[in-house]
Amino acid sequence: MGAGKSTGARSLAAELGAAVLDSDRELEQRLGEPLESFFDREGEQAFRAREEELVLELLAREDAPVVALGGGALGSGSVREALARHTVVHLEVEPEEAWRRASGKGRPLARERGRFAQLHGDRAALYESVADAVLPPGDRDALRRALPALRALERAPAGTRLVWASAASGEYPVFLAGGLIEAGFFYPEDGRRLVVTDENVARAQPFEGDERVVAMPGEEHKSIHGAEFVLRALAQAGAERGDIVVAVGGGVVGDLAGFCAAIYQRGIRHVQVPTSLVAQVDSAYGGKTGVDLPEGKNYAGVFHQPAAVICDPAALETLPPEELCAGYAEVVKTALITGGPLWARVRQGGDVDADVILGCIRTKLAVVAEDERDAGSRQVLNLGHTVGHAIEAATGYTRYRHGEAVAVGLLVALRLSGREPLRTEVAELFAQHGLPRSFSGASTDAVLELVGRDKKRRGGRVPFVLVEAPGDVTPGHEVPAADLRAAIEEVNG
Repeated sequence: MGAGKSTGARSLAAELGAAVLDSDRELEQRLGEPLESFFDREGEQAFRAREEELVLELLAREDAPVVALGGGALGSGSVREALARHTVVHLEVEPEEAWRRASGKGRPLARERGRFAQLHGDRAALYESVADAVLPPGDRDALRRALPALRALERAPAGTRLVWASAASGEYPVFLAGGLIEAGFFYPEDGRRLVVTDENVARAQPFEGDERVVAMPGEEHKSIHGAEFVLRALAQAGAERGDIVVAVGGGVVGDLAGFCAAIYQRGIRHVQVPTSLVAQVDSAYGGKTGVDLPEGKNYAGVFHQPAAVICDPAALETLPPEELCAGYAEVVKTALITGGPLWARVRQGGDVDADVILGCIRTKLAVVAEDERDAGSRQVLNLGHTVGHAIEAATGYTRYRHGEAVAVGLLVALRLSGREPLRTEVAELFAQHGLPRSFSGASTDAVLELVGRDKKRRGGRVPFVLVEAPGDVTPGHEVPAADLRAAIEEVNG
């Protein structure tokens, strides 16, 4: 209720030049009275029976390209089965906004606020189970703008999920399904595809494109010199503004290719095709691109949102075990930020599947939508990264993978947060997944010096992200120098 289904459906139907069918309005006409009066007189069971009958008829009609369903219609197993033949879009809405829109509007289940909030929460999992596409809250016109991506689902492998990403500077679809790469799925379809990858990924994960740029693998090559190599290769390939740079690889490739797309001819489109776990759960989304300098990680960069992200969990099967393990640190980080069901799932310590990846994606996108430019709340995504980045830089970007360094940094953050039981639990998860719980190859002083040069420092002070509890993570904390030294010294083994 209150998600804007009727408004969105009308906008979408107008875009298609078609009529829209609204199940609530159609049911009211069939009953010959307001839904509220029928519901109050006959009860919810009788109401749902009549609703189910009508909705099944609407879904069977060939002349109904757009149907807006009442919020409770999906309680019917028959309706859910019928929806399997259609593209189902879930328009999200925050509980407070839903109550504002729905209360006092003649809706029988929007009379008591507590019951309404409970119903909103109870139905969320049901909607998730049938939705092919999820659109974020707060934008009733997003459905119309997402139409080309929704249509692309028709040629995607069965079971493909679409999540619509929105930020101040742009919006784009995220497609998630195993087998997307093998099926040759790509979006958008216009423009030449200039594939940027590295030697390792090129061998393990062939990806069709019009031109291919193969860079050297490893964080040490995510540099100004690496960017020059890619930029010149694009120029030599005759890349134009209508073309698309396709980043096929892990976080290094994604950052490097996205950065080059952002500055080549003052900006061309790019698509992220993440093939590592770190990239699939974190770095491929949000528009942060950049390269490292000897003085610090990601010191040169720009925000440049992708035109699309194509996330294929099947690509993870080609990863060496240590690469897969490294990505697990970002999964744990995201689950701590999110709390709730995602943390409950991750703390069990099982393998990372498509549902966990989807949960991480949605967390990242929600944070970016609120604060694209890292001015405030987005800084929670840096949990564990301040010290993790310093460890990477102090060891020359060659000793530890990004996720490995973040794992150690996350343990430091939990120590600084004073959350010992949670730190022990996280350390055990890391041990189960082959992640380090300490670092070597650099002195504590070297790491502290690099922490002091962190690119997020303000007025000479470096803010830290700390954890009160899973789901309660906040940025902007000042940490006493002695406590920071002690926490880093503890993991310097």
